Amino acid sequence: MADNSALQVAAPAADPIDQLDPREFILIKNARVHNLKNLSVALPRNKFIVVTGLSGSGKSSLAFDTLYAEGQRMYVESLSSYARQFLGRMDKPDVDYIRGISPAIAIEQKVSIKNNRSTVGTSTEIYDYLKLLFARVGRTYSPASGVQVKKDNVADVVDFLMQLPADTRLTLLAPLQRAEDGRPMSKELDLLLQKGYSRVVVGGETAFIEDLLTEGQPEVTGEVFIMIDRAVIVPGDEDLAFRLADSVQTAFFEGHGSLVVSYQLSVVGNQLSVVSEQNGPTTDNQQLTTNLTTKSFSDKFELDGLVFEEPSVNFFSFNNPYGACQTCEGFGSVLGIDEDLVIPDKSLTVYEGAIAPWRTDKQSEWLKPLIKNGIRFDFPIHRPYNELSEAERTLLWKGNKYFEGLNAYFKWVSEQTHKIQYRVLQSRYRGRTTCPDCRGTRLRKDAQYVKVQDRSITDLVLLPVSEALAFFRTLDLPTNEAKVAERLVTEVTNRLEYLNRVGLGYLTLNRLSSTLSGGESQRISLATSLGSALVGSMYILDEPSIGLHPKDAEQLIGVLRSLQQLGNTVIVVEHEDKMMEQADQIIDIGPEAGSGGGILQFQGTYAEVLASDTYTGEYLSGRREVAVPKIRRPWRNALELTGARENNLKNVSVKFPLNVMTVVTGVSGSGKSTLVKRILAPALLKQLGGGAGEATGKFDRLMGVNGQVTHVEFVDQNPIGKSSRSNPVTYVKAYDAIRTLFADQPLAKARGFKPSHFSFNIDGGRCELCQGEGQVKIEMQFMADIYLTCEACEGRKFKQDVLDVQFQGHAINEVLEMTIEDSLEYFKGQPKIVERLKPLEDVGLGYIRLGQSANTLSGGEAQRVKLASFLTKGNTHQHDKILFIFDEPSTGLHFHDINKLMTALNALVEQGNYVLIIEHNMDIIKCADWVIDLGPEGGLNGGHLLFEGTPEQLVKLKDTNHTARFLAEKL
Repeated sequence: MADNSALQVAAPAADPIDQLDPREFILIKNARVHNLKNLSVALPRNKFIVVTGLSGSGKSSLAFDTLYAEGQRMYVESLSSYARQFLGRMDKPDVDYIRGISPAIAIEQKVSIKNNRSTVGTSTEIYDYLKLLFARVGRTYSPASGVQVKKDNVADVVDFLMQLPADTRLTLLAPLQRAEDGRPMSKELDLLLQKGYSRVVVGGETAFIEDLLTEGQPEVTGEVFIMIDRAVIVPGDEDLAFRLADSVQTAFFEGHGSLVVSYQLSVVGNQLSVVSEQNGPTTDNQQLTTNLTTKSFSDKFELDGLVFEEPSVNFFSFNNPYGACQTCEGFGSVLGIDEDLVIPDKSLTVYEGAIAPWRTDKQSEWLKPLIKNGIRFDFPIHRPYNELSEAERTLLWKGNKYFEGLNAYFKWVSEQTHKIQYRVLQSRYRGRTTCPDCRGTRLRKDAQYVKVQDRSITDLVLLPVSEALAFFRTLDLPTNEAKVAERLVTEVTNRLEYLNRVGLGYLTLNRLSSTLSGGESQRISLATSLGSALVGSMYILDEPSIGLHPKDAEQLIGVLRSLQQLGNTVIVVEHEDKMMEQADQIIDIGPEAGSGGGILQFQGTYAEVLASDTYTGEYLSGRREVAVPKIRRPWRNALELTGARENNLKNVSVKFPLNVMTVVTGVSGSGKSTLVKRILAPALLKQLGGGAGEATGKFDRLMGVNGQVTHVEFVDQNPIGKSSRSNPVTYVKAYDAIRTLFADQPLAKARGFKPSHFSFNIDGGRCELCQGEGQVKIEMQFMADIYLTCEACEGRKFKQDVLDVQFQGHAINEVLEMTIEDSLEYFKGQPKIVERLKPLEDVGLGYIRLGQSANTLSGGEAQRVKLASFLTKGNTHQHDKILFIFDEPSTGLHFHDINKLMTALNALVEQGNYVLIIEHNMDIIKCADWVIDLGPEGGLNGGHLLFEGTPEQLVKLKDTNHTARFLAEKL
């Protein structure tokens, strides 16, 4: 038997991480995903942990690709093989082991919802609860009288009858419904006789049917009631109650849903007063005795001559044909006359020609009566359109006896459309307008008649979340309805509460999900997760502070804390200093990005990181900082936008300086994106002859464009390419020069290779088995798909004879695997290639590989690749004046990366371009030449221009302005 003592002596010393208890820590041993270099870390359970580091250092690789991927994979593998085939499948991360892992929930910053029917209400499930609430306790009110519409059943009628005083005599009557074939009354009475009925009431008189059918009797006219039953009330008599229930059911059947009860305390003659409780006495019965009381019941849902639909869940669903608005077919907008096209410049008066279609000689005939008679009804023809009251604007559209309004004019135009010039005229002023019937909520019009405490479901979805929350907090329902609604109201209130707490109180439940920013989308996912209130889980969030002003970030930290205090481990990939300050533990990955990262640099508290020598510690402690410019660039010319009124903007007029770097800031929901993305950018594009199909928000005028701006470039965070073949080196047009360089090598020339042979996108030099992908996908049904290295090229993407061609000892596939940083050294003597790759390093992307697939880049990385591509172009035409618009370029950036970004943005301005940035990051705001601040709050309380000027001027308002308060800490 072999001696094992030698083996025992050679056993390696135990790793400290192996000694820790998985019940107290989540243990990761030797993670090697992407650029992680055998990283081992122990994450304490039920704590608030921030993972930070340079962009590309490996934070997301640790949090999402290792921790979340394993948590999700283990959960999926616990399901049956049948269930697994329907779920997203994940590969096992490259790691020795992960112990103590909890069920994982990842909340990423992507706007994943592209469905144009998804709203804030549906994505948070609040709308599902609202539908059920209105279907169960909603009361329908007639739009004609405002009276509640009720429907009676057998139990209602019997309860009413049995509560009458003892010895009350009553008669149950059913109105005789005449047949539609017009048969004579004698035939109807004969049928009643055959059914077993003996008496009817005609004109208030009780009569035997047989007597009315006696020969020689005149034909019966007027309203006829069938006497169904007569009784004397004995309280508590169950037999009587059962008998009355039978009779009531029969009366409803014979009366086609209607019956009348006549009752009296003492018999006085045999006259009968037929009275409807809701409609008052009928005219035929005005002369009758009043000691008879009558009450009518109906099991139909109708009132005021209108038939109403009974509320159900589908009745309130705009995704169901039954509940969708008939006018707009559930889309919320219709093709109608667009006010913005009819009155394009709202700073003009009616007299000056504000109404565009009435400016021509022929059409001005419609304007003359208004100009002439305006004084008769006190209409201000010399007041700008945007200063008219709502009533005056309505009058302009509806007209009166002195002049015909715009509605009448466009009706006349539509009647003339057999002539081509009128068809052209009509099309010029048509556009997408909010549906008048559903007010943009996409619900059928009569759904608005159903109300809970005087509010319809339409009213509630159009309210900001903060106001909807106030409504549900004060909701006071009758006892029975309160019992039915209790759980529903609790669920709705909780979810609204969380939306409000994550800083989204300004959104409406009707807001389309596809119009939300990445940060808003992520915070909605967070609010939904909070609503489910799971315990013992692991929440992993990707920069939840994106799109949040520091003021709102404080509120978000409180929400994450409450999630952790429920008993969850909250792991946040983040760069926000306020978030780090509040964390229980900070994990810093680095030291550099890409191949220079992937190492655990620091793990500890905020106080400890301040003393560390990591980039994070140096910037947080102030030993390093993003430098404030020595001077602010002066400006002379500006774009001037007046009367911006889209969404919550309150008639804002603002100047956007040219030749400088301008930042638009303000609290979340204050109107920044609306001002820049919905109004300025589309309006500018239209003036420059592009963007014709894009809707522009409401505004009066945009001035200062002529000759000042020649192009607009919107640099957002959308991917740089949809296919896996798209990559940074092709996007910045560096690959063309690299392929040409390889085609110029002696061996390539000898073999007759052209630059196209070095492309993996077209046939020629690429491997034909894997089509230049380097790997082959094997589908495994309910297991994760397997990607095998291509057998033909061994993952090198090209044919062997192409790979034989080398430049400075490296083949084309090896060049694509280099980082930007390494490639700059490699191509040192090739100025054409270097000048295209250098901007990628300048914007902080030196760590990404040349051939890295575009779909593996984050939103912030994609945005910086676009920025680099513009820097490579330079100002190619001396006369080009480009306005660059950036949407939150600090996304995903560490303080050290922001330093590089500012250098790149300043380079754009130095080239003669203009830079406009939507941003909350104080390091970027303090470096701006000009700041535009909107607020003071979000939603309805926002949309005002608070400040425009330099950062130094803004700081002086620190006691009254949210942005100034946080900027003061940086300046």
